[in-house]
Amino acid sequence: MNDDKIISGKLAASVLIEDVKRETAALAARGIKPGLAVVMVGDDPASTVYVTSKGRMADDCGFLSRTYALDAKSNQAEVIELVKTLNDDDEIHGILIQLPLPAGLDAERVIQTVTPSKDVDGFSEINAGRLAIGSTGSTIVPCTPAGCALLIQQRLGADLSGKRAIVIGRSNIVGKPMAQLLLAANATVTIAHSRTADLPSLVRDADIVVAAVGRPEFVKGDWIKPGALIIDVGINRVSRGEKKALVGDVAYDECYAKASAITPVPGGVGPMTIAMLMKNTLEAARRIGR
Repeated sequence: MNDDKIISGKLAASVLIEDVKRETAALAARGIKPGLAVVMVGDDPASTVYVTSKGRMADDCGFLSRTYALDAKSNQAEVIELVKTLNDDDEIHGILIQLPLPAGLDAERVIQTVTPSKDVDGFSEINAGRLAIGSTGSTIVPCTPAGCALLIQQRLGADLSGKRAIVIGRSNIVGKPMAQLLLAANATVTIAHSRTADLPSLVRDADIVVAAVGRPEFVKGDWIKPGALIIDVGINRVSRGEKKALVGDVAYDECYAKASAITPVPGGVGPMTIAMLMKNTLEAARRIGR
């Protein structure tokens, strides 16, 4: 991509992965090989693709990579027993629970079983709590918001003092941790959601817009403040005539015209998520191996 307006997550992720590879080699020289275990229950096609991609990337980074594929009929006790076994496995530094889990399984209970030091998704209550009180240096941050924060930092710097940011979406996976990271960088942050009144006017005041609402092309160009930076977390499959297309949560062409910088879909936030998973696993191995 030669367009300076376009924030290439693919390029940023490739640079990050090269750093992970170098640091992994240095860690291996000390006798520590990062280990990542992915637990998948059932055979959801999308999950299978994601798990395969994560495993391939872990192998490429020089990690010990294990995938545990459980039958869709596995019960809660079986899944939790596997997680507890991985918690006690010294070769495993990161544990990822591939979501969604089949109906009948309590995903939250499974996630909270993962020991916080191996919770490379950053979803445990301990890691979420540390992030909430601003202890970003001692926690594992969820991969997608961590990747978004890095893309913002590369454009605007680490200190966002004086910047107004809006996060559209309040999920525990993206919206809330994204807001915490922006706060930690000294931005003034608004969290918007389905119950927010007059959303367009709030967006028009924002220097940074993070859209994570899961609705295709929801954010319109006339909502955008001229010169704003836009991070589009959405990945939505829509029909374009007889074909299917991937689009984000912002109306890309309209918003591109107003923005100073914008992430595309695909090729924006998506590649950063897996790259940050690798970085989190490396950091977990470094901390555990001290």
